[in-house]
Amino acid sequence: MTASIRILVVEDDNDINALLCSIIRKSGYEPQPAYSGTEALLHLDNGGLWDMVLLDLMLPGMNGEDVMRRIRETSHVPVLIISAKLDQRTKVDMLRTGADDYITKPFDIEEVSARIDSHLRRSRHAIEPLASPQLRHKDIVIDTEAGTVSVGGQSVLLTAREYRILELFLSSPKKVFTKANVYKSVWEEDFHGDDNTINVHMSNLRNKLSRANPSEEYIETIWGMGYRLRT
Repeated sequence: MTASIRILVVEDDNDINALLCSIIRKSGYEPQPAYSGTEALLHLDNGGLWDMVLLDLMLPGMNGEDVMRRIRETSHVPVLIISAKLDQRTKVDMLRTGADDYITKPFDIEEVSARIDSHLRRSRHAIEPLASPQLRHKDIVIDTEAGTVSVGGQSVLLTAREYRILELFLSSPKKVFTKANVYKSVWEEDFHGDDNTINVHMSNLRNKLSRANPSEEYIETIWGMGYRLRT
């Protein structure tokens, strides 16, 4: 078991929680079960370092939506929602709140295992140092060694995917990125025309940058082509 990879499993159903913990162990990671939103926050607030959170939405006490919002107030740890809620509105809301993925129940064991591995790999890529320790555009600074982003000296908390998108743009500041380019680079999968997924993450990223500096526009849409940094 690789104790350095720790995954918090927030699921109130004992059998499903045990199944998810088993999937995690078989992948060589260390699971920590939690059975309510309140218990999850205790684990998160007690100074533990987590590499991922698997989060159900229908929890006793504090629901998963509120737990998700609390996580994003202080952390960009990858969060995978695993829920029986099938409506598109809930999925979009959770992605906008900062979830990195949304898996519906009943789930396929192999798919969950693959998605955990994939998000952990992307998260590690997000904080791996590049040749230069910093990337800059206007007043945006990415510290690639610390995995942090600031705008005008103000810290901006991004999810792992938002970080990767911004890092991608700042690495090639003059390039126009198609949605297929972004998806292939950030999701590391072939693009199958799922505009909504990219649109949600791009909107979240733009909103966070705009809140940090409302007078500046950093990313522009090139209609019919894709996106690029605004000069």
